[in-house]
Amino acid sequence: MNYDLKNLPERTTKPRQYGFTMAMDKGLSIREAEDFVSMCADHVDIVKLGWATSFVTPRLTDKLKVFKEAGLPTYFGGTLFEAFVIRDQFDDYRRLLDKFDMSFAEVSDGSIDLDHDKKCDYIAKLSEQVTVLSEVGSKDADKIIPPYMWIDLMQKELDAGAWKVIGEAREGGNVGLFRSTGEVRSGLVQEILTKIPFEKIIWEAPQKAQQVWFIKLLGANVNLGNIAPEEVIPLETIRLGLRGDTFLHFLGIEKKNTNTAPPFEID
Repeated sequence: MNYDLKNLPERTTKPRQYGFTMAMDKGLSIREAEDFVSMCADHVDIVKLGWATSFVTPRLTDKLKVFKEAGLPTYFGGTLFEAFVIRDQFDDYRRLLDKFDMSFAEVSDGSIDLDHDKKCDYIAKLSEQVTVLSEVGSKDADKIIPPYMWIDLMQKELDAGAWKVIGEAREGGNVGLFRSTGEVRSGLVQEILTKIPFEKIIWEAPQKAQQVWFIKLLGANVNLGNIAPEEVIPLETIRLGLRGDTFLHFLGIEKKNTNTAPPFEID
């Protein structure tokens, strides 16, 4: 840091098991990737190449090299895994991971109907090759998964070999964990946390209000994902109580609020 401030929340240090920030690359150019790592590498733990953007990204190997040289592991978005699976090309997907020297992979079923036992089988097989992140939740806003099922799916995927599970929100933060308005399904989150350790979950939270909500609930070292590159440093200030949204939170000072309505609807 550039100077000293007292009474900041303690952040875990890299390589960390929790307090993760996963950044979402939706198509950065090589020059943009270089600029990104020069400013943000210290605050990012892993970079996801969103959905199947890697298929159409020019000079993909060169861009991956930028992240690798900065010490930032990368992985292909789960939608790419699904694109291979639905075409019966799982073995091709495994070869793709080797071709690009990937050490992580995401297994998801947000866009396809995939038998959960089969999904766990994919997780088990890939975990022998790479570190697996598995995503729970649907990209279909009309598909509501009850809390007990989120818990069951997450636990089974962890048992199958997933290193962490990801709570689905898409890049817009308007499905899965959230309502279409971006409001947190707080009852769902609270119930999940009764059974699944918080350090095992990466919550996709692309919107600032969502990030603030999770940090206030679980502290500076909550795992957060789908963070836009330009939001990485702002997020770190929220984690440290150096932005208005959490400025008083970590000092134990409550801000007076005359608005009685909760910031998010309670389930």
